[in-house]
Amino acid sequence: MNQKSTTELTASVRNFSVQLSPTPRGARLARLLATEQLRAWGLPLDPARLLVAELANNAADHGRVPGRDFRLTLYVVGDILRVEVTDTRGQELPTPQKPASDAESGRGLLLVEALAHRWGVTEGRFPRKTVWAELRCTPPAPTF
Repeated sequence: MNQKSTTELTASVRNFSVQLSPTPRGARLARLLATEQLRAWGLPLDPARLLVAELANNAADHGRVPGRDFRLTLYVVGDILRVEVTDTRGQELPTPQKPASDAESGRGLLLVEALAHRWGVTEGRFPRKTVWAELRCTPPAPTF
């Protein structure tokens, strides 16, 4: 007698992906779209939108190649939110650096490192790279 084996997927899987121009406007739009998607999924907005803002801004500033867009992808599997930003400047991999105390920029990856549970860079098919960050998240508690 044959018995059927069934595997039940208990974790919900959700994703969102959008291609944007590597400009300050594209980076702002990434943050706004991610905020609305997180809200639609019932997930906490912070610190996720801060991670999106930083990674998208880095793609627009440092990953910009004329004529090539960047991609924002959000994945939720169980209680893990993964934020991915893929650009086409794969030869320049990001590394956190301690800026001078009077510097006006250069703290973005330090912020990502502080807020994310894990983060890293995945080299894709040249010339792509994906900078990603993961957060453990739980839906906000209902208010009465």
